[in-house]
Amino acid sequence: MNLDLTGKTALVCGSTQGIGYASAVELALMGANVTLIARDEQKLMDTVDTLDTAKGQLHRYVVADFSDSEAVKKAIDEYLRLVPEVHILVNNTGGPAGGPIIEADVEQFMQTFRMHLVNNQLLVQAVVPSMEKAGFGRIVNIISTSVKQPIVGLGVSNTIRGAVASWAKTLSLELGKHGITVNNVLPGYTRTARLDAVLAMRSEQQGKTPEQIAAQMEAEIPSGRFAEPEEVAAAVAFLCSPAAASISGVNLPVDGGKTGSL
Repeated sequence: MNLDLTGKTALVCGSTQGIGYASAVELALMGANVTLIARDEQKLMDTVDTLDTAKGQLHRYVVADFSDSEAVKKAIDEYLRLVPEVHILVNNTGGPAGGPIIEADVEQFMQTFRMHLVNNQLLVQAVVPSMEKAGFGRIVNIISTSVKQPIVGLGVSNTIRGAVASWAKTLSLELGKHGITVNNVLPGYTRTARLDAVLAMRSEQQGKTPEQIAAQMEAEIPSGRFAEPEEVAAAVAFLCSPAAASISGVNLPVDGGKTGSL
């Protein structure tokens, strides 16, 4: 199985923590030159130094706040003047605050749409030309199992995640002829800061401790536990590899079997 990414360059968004960071680590171990994208420059500086360089990789970082789409576009354009060839893009952005959808302000939808779908579109438009030229491209979007089964209490997130999944499927149909695959990885409950926020929200709503809420949630998972970021990252990394050349347009849950749909 060809998992070698030596000589390939990967952009990984939201990559100073959680699933984004774990994905960057895996891609570096497979030989890729990894560029981290996040808003905190100090965290980026600290994180980039932890990535594997055994195959002579050169790792970089880009500072960009995904709440500002114009700033994201400016940052990626400046980066591409320095590094014009990109083979892998991992789109990953933190989700919005939870709560009933009926109570959500319209601006929450607009801001989340910009942070996720609009920024994804800007990044794809920026890097696809170099993927087409190379005849090799991998676009992986880290979304959520809510794409298949909406999650109670995450109304805005459910809505926008579904839009991103449809966008990605459409993109896969257009780019396949260029050797570019587009796939979505759908994490279930994973031990990240996002999960901590969900536990805190449900704890307040239900009058139970976060530990009690966590036990209830784990009991609903066939594997009996939350996933680790590294387990989700393994799926991301495989989809970025040469071995996954014929996998495109799919929504891949990494959730311990919890999602109730096929």
